[in-house]
Amino acid sequence: MSQALLAGLSRTTQPQSMVRRFLALDAVVTGGNGLAYLAASGPLGGLLGVDSGLLLELGLLLTLYAAGVAWLASRPQPPALGVKLVIDVNALWAALSVVALVAWLEPTTAGLVWIPMQAAVVAGFAGLQWSALRATTP
Repeated sequence: MSQALLAGLSRTTQPQSMVRRFLALDAVVTGGNGLAYLAASGPLGGLLGVDSGLLLELGLLLTLYAAGVAWLASRPQPPALGVKLVIDVNALWAALSVVALVAWLEPTTAGLVWIPMQAAVVAGFAGLQWSALRATTP
């Protein structure tokens, strides 16, 4: 991904700001998803065809994870190791979402749309964060 494209996406030419903005966006989206799973695991489980208990547990996990990512985004210079960990977790989440869809979940039509879509969004965050992190190193 080019530096100009990254700068356009994050509306800054400062590489550290790009990293922080992509982490913050990840935290907001992940936190919102986690809170939705916590607050409405029953109805969402029925809609998606996913066990509501699993959604409740994922909601707690995602909310805690989002808080950690938000903390990292709040640092003036997020440590590269922390950002790399977020990138790795996001890539793993995306891959496991697809594996779960194929291997053991029996989702509804809405779930068949939602699960790959959220996996693509999370993979996109990983790609943006990785590209922005690369831009911070000479």
